[in-house]
Amino acid sequence: MSAADFSQFAELFPHETVTHSYVRDITLPALPGTSSPGTFALITLDNGLDHSKPTTLGPNTLVELGTVLEGLKKRAARGEIVGVGVTGKPYFLVAGADLSAVKSLEKREHGLWMAQLGHYVYGTLANLGVPSFAFINGVALGGGLEIAMQSTYRTVSTGAGALALPEAALGLVPGWGGVYILPRLIGPEAAVKVMIENPLSNNRTLTGPEAFRLGIADALFEPADFLEQSLAWAAKVITGDVVPERANAVDPAEPGVAGRWAAAVAAGRTMVEAKTSNASPAPARVLDILEANRTITQAESAELECETLAGLMQTDEFRATVYAFLDLVQKRSKRPAGAPDRKLARPVTKIGVVGAGLMASQLALLFARQLKVPVVMTDIDQARVDKGVGYVHAEVDKLLSKKRISQDAANRTKALVTGSVSKEAFADADFVIEAVFEELNVKKQVFAEVEAIVSPDCILATNTSSLSVTAMAADLEHPERLVGFHFFNPVAVMPLLEIVRAPRTDDAVLATAFELAKGLKKTAVLVKDAPAFVVNRILLRLMGEVTAAFDEGTPAEIADTALRPMGLPMTPFALGAMVGLPVAQHVQESLNAAFGDRFAVSANLKKLIDNGVKSLWAPAADGSQEIPDSTLSLMSFGTSPSTGEEVLRRVQDALAQEIGLMLAEGVVAGPEDIDLCMILGAGWPMFLGGITPYLDRVGASERVNGTRFLAPGIASGPAVSVGPNPASPEPANS
Repeated sequence: MSAADFSQFAELFPHETVTHSYVRDITLPALPGTSSPGTFALITLDNGLDHSKPTTLGPNTLVELGTVLEGLKKRAARGEIVGVGVTGKPYFLVAGADLSAVKSLEKREHGLWMAQLGHYVYGTLANLGVPSFAFINGVALGGGLEIAMQSTYRTVSTGAGALALPEAALGLVPGWGGVYILPRLIGPEAAVKVMIENPLSNNRTLTGPEAFRLGIADALFEPADFLEQSLAWAAKVITGDVVPERANAVDPAEPGVAGRWAAAVAAGRTMVEAKTSNASPAPARVLDILEANRTITQAESAELECETLAGLMQTDEFRATVYAFLDLVQKRSKRPAGAPDRKLARPVTKIGVVGAGLMASQLALLFARQLKVPVVMTDIDQARVDKGVGYVHAEVDKLLSKKRISQDAANRTKALVTGSVSKEAFADADFVIEAVFEELNVKKQVFAEVEAIVSPDCILATNTSSLSVTAMAADLEHPERLVGFHFFNPVAVMPLLEIVRAPRTDDAVLATAFELAKGLKKTAVLVKDAPAFVVNRILLRLMGEVTAAFDEGTPAEIADTALRPMGLPMTPFALGAMVGLPVAQHVQESLNAAFGDRFAVSANLKKLIDNGVKSLWAPAADGSQEIPDSTLSLMSFGTSPSTGEEVLRRVQDALAQEIGLMLAEGVVAGPEDIDLCMILGAGWPMFLGGITPYLDRVGASERVNGTRFLAPGIASGPAVSVGPNPASPEPANS
């Protein structure tokens, strides 16, 4: 077999952005008292584009790399080279497989060929006849990290970020040797962390130093002369002057390892259940392969990986994940639907924040850190102002202690944030945002006071989560200057920003809001001024239906766990406690006033709030959760309980109805924006593809609206078995 055997398959992808394999011969530096160790072939993976276009691995890329490696293997056999290295263009080793190519694989056999092609190429790298080295200079995701693991030795830059095997979160498995090599390299427990825990924890990644400490890399060098240091180190390894130590490496045949391996797999399964409720097949398949490959050969593991990948690539969950990750998070988020021409945006050199409470303080810190402009907070008395500024300073000190910022950056950030009891401090501000109590008259009064002070060009913004931006602007002299700028809590973590356009909001104001969002490293979605906008409207409809079922007599444990098949990050009652029952009830009342009985107000929740109860659940003596008798005594229930299945279907249909109405109202440009908002603002699982593909998949869209939200094929694919198929076809032309 050769790489050329896959050429016909690669021809199916004429539009692939090819990452080329450029080879140059390097004479390794001589060691003291010796001659040069010989000629070293260095492969640089580069797609010829700037750092905004990551290098990826598609079929044509893999065929070219395989062909290059075949040539180097022949040179090694002739004694012409003593080693081979692989590195990448600036900031990247490789960012993984080309998902655009993978998602277009319409047949199971095509997915199998893709998997087999990768294994052939990586197998060639691992068996060149001379040592191979991966110099991890930047991002190494999925197949990019597997290239490194298939090499004999690895170095990593201290500046390298985003090293990961994220496949479990993408609906796949690490299919090019990662599941076999990683646990042997760093131990099964750490391998589960990298392959399961990190991907399912918002796709957490490793830095270069973290990868080195785990044992993924053998040496760690600074970015300034990373390649030079790596080549010098490789020379010492080739001559035997350096023998890398792998303290975390594990031999599955050693005594005691079987028990560690089994415990790690069991811990992984518990984690998958907790994180996803087993609503996605991919994480469990990663663990299946990990469990099996303790006792099978690498070739047998490769076959299992290929068969599993071929099946998973055809599942709805994978198609939905690629839609969410590639089409939404990677593409649509960078080109917000309806955003005005960015050239209309005005410069912002100073920001005012009305309020100095927790949300206002978070906003001030974010503005100062990301935009590096002066920020002034105001409140009704000096004590509140001092507390707000003190919060910012304390958070900066935490970042400094964790070495996430330098002392100089800490000093500059603190100096940018000031406080005042007078709104006169906003006189020279270009942008003023309020973060005060969620009461319309209070906000209107704030804006009236601010407008009397600021310049005519100063933009006014509200962080309201549910109130009418139009109503807030009604009495302003310049209503066109007001825009909704709704952050999600915690501000530093949640990536979504709902930008709300009222009927009279000016294009220049809107363009400035989008440019600020970009500067803040937030994903902005344009929404119409409608009650609760997108995320809160959907979440409150969901929570309202579950609460209604509970009030009707459904046992709490059934009502609160009925949505487990959706794999949501937390249960409805836990979400209510996190948001705060009074806040949730306030928004629910606003939605009830706007939309009527679709958003029923729970009398039971009002009783809990009136009596200071913060959460329905409380810890029981045995460590489980229970509703205290004191809480139950405050409530009354109906006599029409539902089953878990009935509650789930009720919620599905309610969400399909609400989203259908939102789209008809023009709250956003399309269902894609609904999905993007829910993924980035509510932690909606990526493997569901967002909320609309899920509702399409379970039939709720058609049950309620008579049609799907998305056309078949956008976030879905044919359902097939994801298990091994012994009768798998051979690669094309093999």
